[in-house]
Amino acid sequence: MQAKLTFLGTGTSLGVPIVGCKCEKCTSTDKKDKRFRASAFVQYGGLKILIDAGPDFRSQMLAADLCKLDAILLTHNHKDHTGGLDDVRALNYIGKQAVSIWCEKAVFESLKQSYGYIFTKVKYPGAPEVNIHLIDDQPFIMYPEPPDKVLEWIHDEGYRYRLPDGSLMPPGEPEVQAERADDPLFTGNSRGMRGDGIEIIPIRGFHDKMPVLGFRFGQIAYITDMSLLPESEFAKLQGLKHLTLNTVSYQPHHSHFSLDEALTLADKIGAENTWLTHLSHSFPRHKDFEADLSTLCRERGIRSRVRPAFDGLTIE
Repeated sequence: MQAKLTFLGTGTSLGVPIVGCKCEKCTSTDKKDKRFRASAFVQYGGLKILIDAGPDFRSQMLAADLCKLDAILLTHNHKDHTGGLDDVRALNYIGKQAVSIWCEKAVFESLKQSYGYIFTKVKYPGAPEVNIHLIDDQPFIMYPEPPDKVLEWIHDEGYRYRLPDGSLMPPGEPEVQAERADDPLFTGNSRGMRGDGIEIIPIRGFHDKMPVLGFRFGQIAYITDMSLLPESEFAKLQGLKHLTLNTVSYQPHHSHFSLDEALTLADKIGAENTWLTHLSHSFPRHKDFEADLSTLCRERGIRSRVRPAFDGLTIE
């Protein structure tokens, strides 16, 4: 089963260009120097998966001409990765389904604070409709939402589900399912119970001291917003064709890999290709940075081919 990943955003939490900055990167006319906040779109096993929905979510979906998602997979709860979730309203309206969000419990608790109007029994008409699937750092099976749960928009009332008897029922609070058999909330609907699911392998890392997740889809692994990757996780990253790593600066950073750290990891993991993302304007323009990386990797004897990713790049 082959995965395909498209980078929808490869910039830091400020994006590139930065508002008010007039450096040569922020004023570059090369489209590869224009970076939305970090996000990716994955096609795997027939499912269409968005990794993170930051403030640029709407613009990214329009730029990539994406009209449907089976799931949104969240790495952590920072606003540059979750700040666009209100825009799932368009997917509710056009696709007539609740949006499936897969995340850790701590991320879900943060979403309830940030988007309290979503997670309530009596909703303002037009509030986003979502279903929450709780995951952790163990492999899980992702599956599409049941196609028979169709939302109908009722003017001035909001969304309703059409029941078999023809009556309409308000969606109520978002459904929460845990995807681990040892979780007390586990319902048994995903792991081994359905034939239309795909296995996703989470990669545990730390963003400063905050636990975050990266993900492996077949021969592609996507890692962002990490400053530490525990030794225990390297076994999950063997035999990769493509690896994505974050880096924000040549200098050490408390919550992201420096370029030196990213290159050391790229060599240790040994994927055929390593793509750098979450890039800041402190790096050279794309064409110059690409040339610099080629020289650095050759001088250091790095066995992975390391290049900067850019918005719109597709790998498979």
